[in-house]
Amino acid sequence: MAGRTDGRTWVDGVRPYVERGPLAAFALGVSSGFPYSMIAATLTTRLAQDGIDKKTVTAFSLAFLVYNLKFLWAWMIDGVRLPVIGGLGQRVSWLLLTGVLVIAAVTNLALVGPRADIAAAATAAILVGAAGATFDIVIDAYRIEILEPRQLGVGSGMSQYGWRIGSAGAGALALVVAARHGWTAGYLACAALALPAMLAGLIVGEPRRHREPQARRGAGQAIAAAWQPFVEFFARPGAVVILLFILIHKIGDTLGQLVLRLLLDDMRYSNDEIALYDVGIGFWAYLIGIFIGGALYARLGLKRSVFISLLLMALSNLSFALLAMAGHSNAGLAGAMLFENIASGIGGVTVVAYFSALCDLRFTAAQYALISAAASVVGRVLTGTTAGALVERVGFVNFYLLTTIVAIPGVLIFWWMSRSGLVDRSVGSAGIEGPGDARDGASA
Repeated sequence: MAGRTDGRTWVDGVRPYVERGPLAAFALGVSSGFPYSMIAATLTTRLAQDGIDKKTVTAFSLAFLVYNLKFLWAWMIDGVRLPVIGGLGQRVSWLLLTGVLVIAAVTNLALVGPRADIAAAATAAILVGAAGATFDIVIDAYRIEILEPRQLGVGSGMSQYGWRIGSAGAGALALVVAARHGWTAGYLACAALALPAMLAGLIVGEPRRHREPQARRGAGQAIAAAWQPFVEFFARPGAVVILLFILIHKIGDTLGQLVLRLLLDDMRYSNDEIALYDVGIGFWAYLIGIFIGGALYARLGLKRSVFISLLLMALSNLSFALLAMAGHSNAGLAGAMLFENIASGIGGVTVVAYFSALCDLRFTAAQYALISAAASVVGRVLTGTTAGALVERVGFVNFYLLTTIVAIPGVLIFWWMSRSGLVDRSVGSAGIEGPGDARDGASA
């Protein structure tokens, strides 16, 4: 069973960070993070410097919708065998193909001039989103399958370290190169960040834990792969309760984060203060939280580490309610950002590890894409439709108190799932030790 402690010490909790699987997960995370950055702040800066009006710039955010829809075609990664390179293995072949597609999409965006053809630039951005989302599907499946159940927490943490570094590094690299050689060169330089995941696939090879669905040959079997992952998931005991937890566990956190910059603006924090406390302290606190989360998962096991992280994430919203009550305070903001980002880092590792453990190894790509989409859809819909109106109606103090209360049902549902044994029964084959798993943990 995933996350069992078996009397391990804290040293045992740290050792997996230097094992082959988690190190590969770091490389995968680097490549996963950079396409997102290419159509996020980096593209916004490029469009602004090209003199594109603000309304058009913000419309480019629609390119991110592709990431929310990736579950619609994730089944292909499980159910379609690629010709020629398919001999390298189902996961490795798709990893190489989607890596090449990302490089091609970023190169295309690099060569398009927004000022000359804004429609072509928008199309290029959507293509980067589609290629990046498909790359993510393969990367998530490959990460889950190269990790032993005991490594899921640390591996999730290493992947998030990589994602942060890949995303921030790509943004910084693009800006530095563009300032000297133009945006085309800046984007072309970043395209190379697809290589770490591709090299990891070639070095580590096809995951031992990957299990192909039975009777995979032929077009009919490939099409069946679109619905088999859903059938398998909902056939599990308590599947509806598990899905409910996935849908609501992050609502409070998502609501709170959406209006954070509005709170800081309302409290008259300067741009320098926001950069120092939100971006600066928040970034390093999140990295610390990721490390703590990986160690907690390895030491305390799945159920206790996830429960603790859910409590911390709920309480982190309360810290912003206290900040709103206290008024402008740099010390208060620093404390709130430390608490929030450490809690988010811990939760990002432990909850992602649990969601990874839910997957059936025959349908890893499709099931994880579905789970990750479900985990964000409710929060994003609510934040887009209610957050601003709630703040205007009840004020920031009551709003953050409300988000704390909204987070409690997710905590209680998981507590009940743990007490009733549903967490153990819900885990798929990705979270269960199998023959040969011990061999995958060899130190690098």
